[in-house]
Amino acid sequence: MPVPSHSLIAKHREVQNAAKAVLQQLGASITPHDSERSIAEKAHALLRAQGYPDTWYYDCPAFVLLGTRSCMSVSGRSYVPSDEVVGLTNLVTVDLSPSRDGVWGDCARSVFIENGVATEPTSTEFTVGKRFLADLHGEMRRYVHPDLAFHDLYEWTNTHIEKAGFENLDFLGNVGHSIATRREDRQYIEQSNMKKLAEVPFFTFEPHVRVAGGKWGFKHENIFYFDDQGQLQEL
Repeated sequence: MPVPSHSLIAKHREVQNAAKAVLQQLGASITPHDSERSIAEKAHALLRAQGYPDTWYYDCPAFVLLGTRSCMSVSGRSYVPSDEVVGLTNLVTVDLSPSRDGVWGDCARSVFIENGVATEPTSTEFTVGKRFLADLHGEMRRYVHPDLAFHDLYEWTNTHIEKAGFENLDFLGNVGHSIATRREDRQYIEQSNMKKLAEVPFFTFEPHVRVAGGKWGFKHENIFYFDDQGQLQEL
C-alpha cells in the first residue's frame, strides 16, 4: 500500500489548514447584504492574506452557493457567482481550493444564517441537514479501509443518502475525488471506478445533499489519507 510521506502530508496539511482557517473566519463577516460574489471575494482575500492567492480549480478559488442556488450543481469551469443577497435566513456553502507549488487544499463548509448572522442552527430545516452530514462523515470513517474501491464508497454513500430521505445533488453523482497535481488526473468516487482508495495519496469526501424535495443544499468536505497502519486520517 503506497503511503504518503511525512513531508508530503505536512505540505498538504499546511494548505488544507489555511482553507479551514479561512472558512472559520468567514462566517463572522457575512451580512444580510452580502451575495455569492461578495462572499467569494472576501474568501479569496482571506486566502491571499494567508499566502494562497492561487487555485487549482479552474479560476474559482472560492465556490459559493446560497439561497435558491444552494441546490445547484455545476462545474467550477462554468461557475459565475450570483448577486442574490443573503437576507435574514439562508444557507451559504463555501468550497475553497487553494494551491501552492502544486499542492492542493480542498475544503467546504455550510454556513447557516439565522436572524441575519452566521450561527449554530436552531431551525429544523437546517439542523437535519447539518446532523445528517456529520453522521455520514462519521460512519464513512468507520466504514472505509485501504482495499475499498472508489465504486464501493460511491455505492455505500448513495445508499445511505437515499435511506435517510436525502438526495445526492452532484451533477455527476460523485461524492469526492482524489487529490492530484493536475485536474484531469483526479480519480472520482463514482460508479464503476474499481481503483482502491489506497492507490491514491489523498482523497476528498464531499457529498452535496438536500432533504428529498427540499430547498437547501448542504455540503461538508474534508481530505483524507491512510497512514502506515492502514488507519484513515483527516488532513
